[in-house]
Amino acid sequence: MMDSSVSRPARGLRRPVLPNWPILSVMGAIVFLFWAFIAIFGDWLTPHDPGEFIDSWNVLGPPTAQTWLGTDYLGRDVLSRIMTGAKYTVGLPFLTAGLALFFGLVLGVGVTLVRGPLDTALSWLMDTVNSLPSTIFALVAVAGFGTSIPVLVIVITALYIPSAYRNVRAAAMNVSRLEFIDAAHVRGEGPLYIIFREILPNILPNLVTHFGIMFIYIALLLSGLSFLGLGVQPPEADWGALIAENMMGLSYGALAIFAPALALLSLTMSMTLMVDAISAQKKER
Repeated sequence: MMDSSVSRPARGLRRPVLPNWPILSVMGAIVFLFWAFIAIFGDWLTPHDPGEFIDSWNVLGPPTAQTWLGTDYLGRDVLSRIMTGAKYTVGLPFLTAGLALFFGLVLGVGVTLVRGPLDTALSWLMDTVNSLPSTIFALVAVAGFGTSIPVLVIVITALYIPSAYRNVRAAAMNVSRLEFIDAAHVRGEGPLYIIFREILPNILPNLVTHFGIMFIYIALLLSGLSFLGLGVQPPEADWGALIAENMMGLSYGALAIFAPALALLSLTMSMTLMVDAISAQKKER
């Protein structure tokens, strides 16, 4: 008779995790949720229309009662431009990281069940793509195919699928070697049951952590592309483009350049603090 402790899935591995984060990580979560809120509703909450409000007599000006973060190189309200640009700086990394993780999850869990030559061939292909310098590859691809939002999404997603695949595959392989997976096979459970009831719940912390890491790298990559003029195109602008177009204000100490830079720093730091907290909690389990 099979031991009952082996015949049942290891439910202890997937118990709910109650947030018990350090104060810095909690503050990071609050900052990230704030930027996520601005990314969703920023277009409706801006104090001025960035395309219509222009104070040509106050170029790269200091904060005033009307323009809380000053004006940019054309006299537009910096705060309004940061709020409208958040949907690109926050939204595009969230979308592309989510797509990359989805495809990496499908491929990584799939080869865990199939293995054999398919696993070897797919791993070789992913390692090859993963060895490409991401910034250079993105620059070449965007310069060749154009700088539209769909092209940016496709290029960035393709760049980060291999990373997600390797992470998911490694985590799924570790779980697939545990006894409760063998018990599920003995009970006659199908592949879908094993994937959704046994593997996915046990690799969820790895997925969340890797999503956060990809979000940080993608946010910086997209901002770098925009800084070079190959990202979000005018009249729209993400925070990288705001930094680039106001570079002339650096010598004047204008908030037009420092405000979007600090916004980008706060976004990436907030995600970093959350990833650290999730990783620490995962190790404790």
